[in-house]
Amino acid sequence: MSVMDKLKQMLKGHEDQAGKGVDKAGDFVDDKTQGKYSSQVDTAQDKLKGQFGGDQDQPPR
Repeated sequence: MSVMDKLKQMLKGHEDQAGKGVDKAGDFVDDKTQGKYSSQVDTAQDKLKGQFGGDQDQPPR
């Protein structure tokens, strides 16, 4: 079982909280890098939310 599978299993039922955590982490990185990598951070946030189910508005990729 991969690390990603274990994380998905642990977060099952807490998708909203996982999505909020991903957003908070991305905002932290943007703040520390002064927005220099904001497009890359946004892409990573979208992919993580798709994996963890934290963004119910967008279908997983």
